[in-house]
Amino acid sequence: MTTKSQDRRKVRLSRALGIALTPKAARYLEKRPYGPGQHGRTKRKADSDYAVRLREKQRLREQYGIREKQLRIAFNEARRTDGLTGENLVELLEMRLDALVLRSGFARTTAQARQFVVHRHILVDGKIVDRPSFRVKPGQTIEVKAKSEGLEPFQVAAAGGHAEVLPNVPAYLEVSLDKLQATLVRRPKRVEVPVTCDVQLVVEYYAAR
Repeated sequence: MTTKSQDRRKVRLSRALGIALTPKAARYLEKRPYGPGQHGRTKRKADSDYAVRLREKQRLREQYGIREKQLRIAFNEARRTDGLTGENLVELLEMRLDALVLRSGFARTTAQARQFVVHRHILVDGKIVDRPSFRVKPGQTIEVKAKSEGLEPFQVAAAGGHAEVLPNVPAYLEVSLDKLQATLVRRPKRVEVPVTCDVQLVVEYYAAR
């Protein structure tokens, strides 16, 4: 799939889910805050409970850019963990390496963050990690490999070039953007995670299956 076709898909998906998945999609939603297709402007019939839960699950999955199997695995782990399952789920997903690369401001989008990890530009505690799903532990430091710091995307990031399209750095991260370094100081809390999702509906979706 080409970059342009990926962009179009993300924009269309963003309009369908009612959330901006990329900066480009955010601009489209400002201009056209309704669903895609010829019936996008018309009032839709009330969705079934299942459809509402499914859409919320898709919202969460797309914001992290993960496959259904990955989300299901994370959900099962969240259910086994003490506390509220929905909150646990978001907190576990937020500790993914690609998610934290994005939150730290090293990347502009989730897809770019994943690409940086896969292409071996990212270190965790001084060691290359090329798995976007790698679970970062509190106290661990994420940084861009020294040999990669001079590449244009990282120069843009270090200069704060993504500040306008990303949320503020959350309190569970300490970031030295000019050094392209970030430390996860503690486990994220759901209320701090900049993700749009009614997690209880996601729990209900999986509980009913």
